[in-house]
Amino acid sequence: MSKQKSEWKKAYKDKMKKRGEEARTVRRIVSVIIISLSLIFIIGAYSAYSYIKSSLQPVDPDATENIEVTIPLGSSTSAIGRILEENGVIKDARIFRFYTKFKNESDFQAGDYMFNGSMKIDEIIDSLQQGIILAKPMYKVTIPEGMTVDEIADIYAQKLPFDKQAFLDKANDPSYIQALIEKYPGILSETILDDRIKTPLEGYLFAATYSIYEKEPTIESIIEAMLDKTQSVAGQYFNEMTEQEFSVHEALTFASIVEKEAINEEQRKMISGIFHNRLDNDMRLQTDPTVLYALGIHKGKVLYEDLEVDSPYNTYKIEALPVGPISNFSESALEAALIPEESEYVYFLHDGEGNIYYAKNLDEHNQNKREHIK
Repeated sequence: MSKQKSEWKKAYKDKMKKRGEEARTVRRIVSVIIISLSLIFIIGAYSAYSYIKSSLQPVDPDATENIEVTIPLGSSTSAIGRILEENGVIKDARIFRFYTKFKNESDFQAGDYMFNGSMKIDEIIDSLQQGIILAKPMYKVTIPEGMTVDEIADIYAQKLPFDKQAFLDKANDPSYIQALIEKYPGILSETILDDRIKTPLEGYLFAATYSIYEKEPTIESIIEAMLDKTQSVAGQYFNEMTEQEFSVHEALTFASIVEKEAINEEQRKMISGIFHNRLDNDMRLQTDPTVLYALGIHKGKVLYEDLEVDSPYNTYKIEALPVGPISNFSESALEAALIPEESEYVYFLHDGEGNIYYAKNLDEHNQNKREHIK
């Protein structure tokens, strides 16, 4: 009897142990499923947010060609969205419909319109409501690559109804900069408020042609249109920034130097590779454009005495990147900064005629100087 009781207890314990293991397995499976579903939801929500945000941006901020669009009488919001998407005026008709419904926008007028791929969705809605048939830009302003904020302000002052100092005052207004940091967290950070930085938005106002549809545009609308473009371009390279262990600020700083040192894509990639090699070997970048920016002057030749300027921008003095960008940049300069040409070169020099000579060591570099610099 005692033996049977012992066997019964053993069988009971084995059974309970098995049930416990099954319960733990079920709990693990349920946990995995819950975590997986949560991740799927989070990823899906972020993807949806990114897609909607992208769909509300201009189709092509650099577009210059006008697009003729006919909105028939009695067209619904859905039909208008479909027509605009088919003609390349907006990215997604469904987002247009949801956006107009969310903002309670209506009273769209029929007619023959002239739109542009660089128009913002609110500008398109405004045109449709007011029946502005020929939506031609009031101004077109081209901002070249390699421009400083001071130079950009000068260009706008010559084209638009505000003066240079007003632009500079707004671009350096601490409260406005703080508001921009909150509005553009993807590209702007507290780093740009560093007291050593000459002007917070240096390097962040993208080089492009801007179509402006208001007769009297605000300076804020101009700056934010440029930041929109920077965000659009820089956002495509966030993965590369992570791989290079660069913050956005560092990446744009690097890109601005590459922009000032090279004139074509091939040169940019090679020079970028040299700068990467120098940083990897704990060498100073020693690039003249940073000296000129530190001095705040334009000159054809940097003198030895110029190299002594005490500045967080002077790469002959500091052993890293400058404290911030020295100009705006082109997309190819940003790409070169993040995806450089690999080589063993650590020196280069310009001969004044557009040619560049590379060297693997100081002896080769000095030989290039003797041969090509007169």
